[in-house]
Amino acid sequence: MAALGWLTPRRRSATARSVLAGEASAEAARKSTQDISDREPEFPVHGDDRAAAFFDLDNTVMQGAALFHFGRGLYKRKFFETRDLVRFAWQQAWFRLAGVEDPEHMQEARDSALSIVQGHRVSELQSIGEEIYDEYMAERIWPGTRALAQAHLDAGQKVWLVTAAPVEIAQVIARRLGLTGALGTVAESVDGVYTGKLVGEPLHGPAKAEAVRALALAEELDLSRCAAYSDSHNDIPMLSLVGHPYAINPDSKLRKHARRMDWRLRDYRTGRKAAKVGIPAAAGVGAVAGGTAAAIALHRKRR
Repeated sequence: MAALGWLTPRRRSATARSVLAGEASAEAARKSTQDISDREPEFPVHGDDRAAAFFDLDNTVMQGAALFHFGRGLYKRKFFETRDLVRFAWQQAWFRLAGVEDPEHMQEARDSALSIVQGHRVSELQSIGEEIYDEYMAERIWPGTRALAQAHLDAGQKVWLVTAAPVEIAQVIARRLGLTGALGTVAESVDGVYTGKLVGEPLHGPAKAEAVRALALAEELDLSRCAAYSDSHNDIPMLSLVGHPYAINPDSKLRKHARRMDWRLRDYRTGRKAAKVGIPAAAGVGAVAGGTAAAIALHRKRR
């Protein structure tokens, strides 16, 4: 207070009170911020073994469609001809421009893929999948989403991919990212050879929710403590199933729904990072495909 010696006693007293008020205000603001921080729940919660995370794949974990990148790798290995590659390219272009999963185009892509692998051994496609991941997929993993998955792993939680892509592709990607495992569409095989048919239906839309529900039951998870991540409004049933839904690189319908439901949003396409959020509505159907995918994934994991 020596620096105030030149002031009159009255002005000195007023200045001292101002300094004291300023210091008190700053301390209160700092303490208030600390109190808010202390009240925010830790997420993901470390050591919570009844929590897990479920990630959609296409445009959530990876830019573009896994099936398209897999098709490029098969074309390189002479599995099919140029006209088929053109069809794959058109399907991928539609995916990127529309920003949504169109059922008709997904059906075309699925039928193309099934006809291409028919008669090939499962082990052959699994081995090729490892090579294709390095060639076309590794550089297309979204770092932001990868960091989210790693946060769950670091917290001691299991992390699963849940995708309409073939389960063999999904399992390769999950393994290479160090995730727990993957749920995906299951192609029928007899004696280790693909028949060109599916087991049930593709793991898409409501079927994903049923797969997550079946897996959570088998793993004794509490879905209210779990998280799910997707870019597509088709996955609203899966997102609505958990206590911590995230919209990642969302299409317009999912973005609108997420804002209405106060869900968390993250957009890694533009660097935007939207705000925090809240909780969900009801889930859908599709138990046959979902349950089949979950059962097969668990069986393979425990062998």
